[in-house]
Amino acid sequence: MRPDALLPALVHADSTRPRITCYDDASGERIELSARVLGNWVAKAASLLQDEYDIGPGSVVALDLPPHWRTLYWALAVWRTGAAVLLPPPAGVAAAGATVPDLVVTTGERATSGDGAPVIAVTRAALARRSPVPLPAGVLDEAAALASFPDVFEPYDEAGDDAPALVGAGGKVAAYGTVVPDDGTPGARRHTATTDTGEFLELALATYAADGSLVLSIAPDPDRLAARLIAEGVTLSADPPGGPAEVSRSV
Repeated sequence: MRPDALLPALVHADSTRPRITCYDDASGERIELSARVLGNWVAKAASLLQDEYDIGPGSVVALDLPPHWRTLYWALAVWRTGAAVLLPPPAGVAAAGATVPDLVVTTGERATSGDGAPVIAVTRAALARRSPVPLPAGVLDEAAALASFPDVFEPYDEAGDDAPALVGAGGKVAAYGTVVPDDGTPGARRHTATTDTGEFLELALATYAADGSLVLSIAPDPDRLAARLIAEGVTLSADPPGGPAEVSRSV
């Protein structure tokens, strides 16, 4: 399955089932999105990308965000337009021959303006209506702008199966026809606390291709985690040493 086909398939399968539940133990915030609601966010973001920045097949969007529910809908939005997601190298690491993006999506704290690609600043708080930090001139405030875009999106064009879909931090390119892993556990409720955006997106792609759902813990409190896995009905965890493992119901 292609990444731009995942969300329509989830909505068709069950539009009301939770598909991403995000806990931020640093802020105390919990948010849960069904396939339908996630689709609304994706449509708005994709419309912004296409209408305001002419993003489409052949474009590259740098996604300089940590694992988060907002990161997920921005990645899915890029793929709905037919463009490629670029994962920047780690801070302080210079990548020789690095891909130059057409647009950068990042946090307000990291947002800069200048002669480079245009920038969209993302505020992670669920109810944010504007950036809590001052933004440089020319940087678009996602929290203030996104609500004005429609909940339905129609791409002008579609990427071919061989078109780049994901450019990793090391420069490795995965195409639209191959980027979705075919190793997901059918229907799994999968937990992750990864801090790696590339790993997070790969988990999301594999999980959604298998009609599953995600629980993401950000800065998890170890004292809360075991009870959370039970309360959320988690059946698979991506984080134990040795790789994914089934979660015991006696946790």
